[in-house]
Amino acid sequence: MNLEVREAGRGGSPVLVLHGGPGPAGVAPLVEHLASDHRVVAPTHPGWDGTVRPGDLDSVPALAAAHLGLLGRLGLRDVTVIGTSFGGWVATQTALDDREGRISRLVLVDAIGPVIPGQRITVPTGPPAPASQGGPSAQAMAALRAYAGPTMADADLLPRLSTVTCPVLVLWGVDDTVVTPDFGRAYAAAFPHARFELVPGAGHQPIREKPETVFTRLDSFLTPRTSATGH
Repeated sequence: MNLEVREAGRGGSPVLVLHGGPGPAGVAPLVEHLASDHRVVAPTHPGWDGTVRPGDLDSVPALAAAHLGLLGRLGLRDVTVIGTSFGGWVATQTALDDREGRISRLVLVDAIGPVIPGQRITVPTGPPAPASQGGPSAQAMAALRAYAGPTMADADLLPRLSTVTCPVLVLWGVDDTVVTPDFGRAYAAAFPHARFELVPGAGHQPIREKPETVFTRLDSFLTPRTSATGH
């Protein structure tokens, strides 16, 4: 299938950036930051920003398969996948379904996806926030519901996270009320090799609210660590 894709940067290891409900605009600052040191691939999930969602593209696994197909067509390996909110769920599914070993790191930012005992997703009530405040459009919300289903979670996801062997960074806004830091801690704890870091002064959209903090944490995670030589 055809995906609308933004590509940025020319060198460095590749990064796949997967947006959340607000759409590509919500991760644009992240794409721009990463482009200085990485090849960045940022697809638009079909159904956002005027793109067409095919009828059979109606689940997170189907969407993850589309993004894995994109990595295959581009011939990318050693890929870091970064997903925010709903995009974090898709990123997690993409890592789970990566049969060709293309993905080497995973970054989740205030992500949804699993059912966490004792925790729930609190979707804001009332009309969505305007785009100027980072809110999703009505079209985006319809697409989100089509992919995520009525519960906006996958009850089978959490136990499967133990099979993700790559390093994982989980960033979370301290003041997130959509999915709380306790949700994020439990999410991170389900991975074998994850670290959980809070972003002070941020809610559900740290990339918008505290970009420099997010970029600093992310750059530290992505910077190759050279092993010490000698004794």
